Amino acid sequence: MTSDDFVFLAEFLRRRSGLQLPSHKAHLLGVRLLPVARRFGFKDVSALVRDLRYARETLARAVTEAMTTNDSSFFRDKAVFHQLRNVVLPELLAARAATKRLRIWCAACAAGQEAYSIAMVLDERRLAAQGWSIDLIATDLSADSIARAEEGVYTQFEVQRGLPVELLNAHFIQEGASWRAADSLRRMVGFRTFNLLDSYGWLYDIDVVACRNVLLYLDDRTKRQVLEKIEDVLSPDGVLLLGHAESTKRLSSAYAPVDGTQGYYYAIDRAPARLSAVG
Repeated sequence: MTSDDFVFLAEFLRRRSGLQLPSHKAHLLGVRLLPVARRFGFKDVSALVRDLRYARETLARAVTEAMTTNDSSFFRDKAVFHQLRNVVLPELLAARAATKRLRIWCAACAAGQEAYSIAMVLDERRLAAQGWSIDLIATDLSADSIARAEEGVYTQFEVQRGLPVELLNAHFIQEGASWRAADSLRRMVGFRTFNLLDSYGWLYDIDVVACRNVLLYLDDRTKRQVLEKIEDVLSPDGVLLLGHAESTKRLSSAYAPVDGTQGYYYAIDRAPARLSAVG
């Protein structure tokens, strides 16, 4: 792969997904794109790039998906789920007591572990039995990841990464060496392929947006765009959850962090009185 190929691919990925690819990670292109090249009948990545310049959509989508990071785990960052279970949900449930309607969006859900983790937290409260309508939406750029998430089948290694044994036994069925999410759990989540750079017109009145460990991989311009779009779809007292290493600082003045927490934000002009430490 030539330097021109790298420059083209880096700009292509930025435009398609916002992914920032520094030059010192050029080796990732060969590692991740060679299987794509072989799948499409090219002898090497350079041949793939020559064809990609003609913007064939099927190939463009495959290249973009191959370069995105799809690693996840159940209940990743336990502090965030502590906040969700003990602070965010109680406040929202009290605020929505009249309508009994809750909308949660898990963005960049990878193979579904985070979305199912949120579903298990919701299930603890038996909200459906109390007449609540819950919309739990989970999206990812990768169609392959969404297909895996919808199937809900995980290896022994994957379920051991963060999933307590009592929840494993309550919500999953063992199938040989793998575990399948029970139908009751899978019905709680609506999965959809979605690029965070696309229109958010189908999203509205979202109470919780979990967009964690995504901004890390985007350039600053794209981070600002994504944060602005999320603000537009958040409900007036909605909450944004980011990864513990992510921040809105220097990117958006629309959010304010909750003192004493990481990755936990309210829109700054919506709930200023609630910006206090979370116990």
